[in-house]
Amino acid sequence: MAPMTAPYGSWKSPVTGELLAGSVVQLSDPLFDGDDEYWVEGRPQEQGRCVIVKRTADGTTHDVLPEGFSARTLVHEYGGLCYAVRDSVVYFSNYDDQRLYRIDPGASPRAITNEPPSARAWRYAHPIVTRDGAHLICVRERHERGEVINDLVLVSTGGSGLTQVMADDHDFFDAPTLSNDGERLAWISWDHPQLPWDGTELHEGKLSTSYQVTSERIVCGGIHESVAQPRYGANGKLYYISDRTRWWNLYADAPGGPVALAARSAEFAGVAWYFGASAYDPCDDGSLIVTWSEDGSSRLGVIPVEGELTEVPLDWTVITAVKCNNGVVLALAGSELEPLSVVEIELAPRRSSVLRASQVRSIDAGYLSVPQPIEFPTDNNLSAQAFYYPPTNRDYSVPNGELPPLIVSSHGGPTGSCSTLFDYWMQYWTSRGFAVVDVNYGGSGGFGRDYRGRLNGAWGVVDLSDCINAARFLAETGRADEKRFLIHGESAGGYTTMCAVTFSDAFAAGASYYGISDLGAWSADTHKFESRYVDGLVGPWPEREDLYVERSPVFHSDLMHTPVILFQGLDDKIVPPAQAQMMADALQSSNVPYAYLAFDGEQHGFRQAKHIIRRAEAELYFYGKVLGFEPADDIEPVTIENAQFLNVPSN
Repeated sequence: MAPMTAPYGSWKSPVTGELLAGSVVQLSDPLFDGDDEYWVEGRPQEQGRCVIVKRTADGTTHDVLPEGFSARTLVHEYGGLCYAVRDSVVYFSNYDDQRLYRIDPGASPRAITNEPPSARAWRYAHPIVTRDGAHLICVRERHERGEVINDLVLVSTGGSGLTQVMADDHDFFDAPTLSNDGERLAWISWDHPQLPWDGTELHEGKLSTSYQVTSERIVCGGIHESVAQPRYGANGKLYYISDRTRWWNLYADAPGGPVALAARSAEFAGVAWYFGASAYDPCDDGSLIVTWSEDGSSRLGVIPVEGELTEVPLDWTVITAVKCNNGVVLALAGSELEPLSVVEIELAPRRSSVLRASQVRSIDAGYLSVPQPIEFPTDNNLSAQAFYYPPTNRDYSVPNGELPPLIVSSHGGPTGSCSTLFDYWMQYWTSRGFAVVDVNYGGSGGFGRDYRGRLNGAWGVVDLSDCINAARFLAETGRADEKRFLIHGESAGGYTTMCAVTFSDAFAAGASYYGISDLGAWSADTHKFESRYVDGLVGPWPEREDLYVERSPVFHSDLMHTPVILFQGLDDKIVPPAQAQMMADALQSSNVPYAYLAFDGEQHGFRQAKHIIRRAEAELYFYGKVLGFEPADDIEPVTIENAQFLNVPSN
């Protein structure tokens, strides 16, 4: 059958809203317990419940958590690693009450920490089990009388509720790790106004028989050096990752100073938004399994006891969360056309298998867009990075030689990054006739500390200019229609979107998902982890209040004219709903067409299937009204305020 001709945006696609949510699970935190393998699945079809899954040596899998329990920690609000396993006994942080629970084989979960003075007031993350199995060491976060206190604590696994503080002299803690003999403990700390990718310290101390930390020393780090992911090897060596060379590289601690193990202009760690990152893992034979990012792609390699880093060739272009056991690597991996999966890699003989895919790729390749890396010129004689996704649908041809509308995707963080990992969210748009450019604007992780530092003092400026310049580059090279630029983004990307529709004339419309509209109010109202973030990205508060006002879209309603749709979770503690409401009020008073969709029960990032579907369809509906096309999908209408001011182009 010959391809049909239809306007961009109106193409009928097999990538439905139901496919975005119904067949997708969020995979995280794989680990070994002997030969048994574990990981966590976040399931939108179960209202976002996070379930620990166990796979035994014979390949059998089953859920560890019964109904009514969800493994998720709210430390730093973003959470991350929230469980540990020893000899088939599972310990985890339960989402509803944030207490630690224990599950013995064949038994029901039972709480091992006391009930807090108020709901979710005591939270726990990154637990590790002591050698004798009698205790957990973990990061704790206490919310008491308006103050948030982070510390490193020892928790009895027997259920007595006994908790002992091991370290409490810094604002934040991360990544506790024990030596194999159980006699040494290492951990990461940092203080305001730093973020973990700005500057941290690596500590090490000896443990007494009563688990008191003695002979504590600072191994390395400071306010200008980001240290991450300490691990002890089978040989007793302490390993870690540091960006002392402007790149996150791997080191071994030694009496004469740090020993670089694989020095290169590449990143052996990512930006530490979550607990439990694992870019490398020591093996029983003394070797190290490592991953690193170079030229926008991930690689896997082995560093032998006495030797150089050797790459392990794989088809996956995104590899993370590695664990090693007896020559077998457990990891999360994916590529441009393969979704993120829990994978098992045997090193000798080399073979690999997928244990659990985050989504089933049931769509024919003729409907799937393959990302193309691009480097484009931007302000100050610099260049920036992005991935371009051309519109792709085997059933349709280009309408009359027209250029496609372009969605500029601005990632969150802003100290985050985008990758080429297969995602139905991208394909949802490209299979309907949109081009998409996923921008790693200046400030993104993955390209070294200097690139990451481009956003220092320049948030709302560099990210916006890079997004605009990416779009213009694609228009100039014949891959996008400059009159139909769109922009969307989550969180910090939502802030960039709001800046774009306020301070720029480049875009026809925007979509902000839980974005920031008032930087000053957000800094005062957000959670502890990010409460001093904007000090480095904009300037100290309140000394530079002028900059906060200058770069906050909500204060510039006189400049607003671009239609925008706002999405917000009403339980969001990271970007509170007031941010979206203030923007909606400003748009209303400026007679700008807009829509505002708020969702009960959602936090920072939507986890429930019905809300994931509604978000996608509502955004498509909104673009159709702005650009003047009719989506092929049957979509529940969206109420557009000030719709009478829409300036719909004629076809």
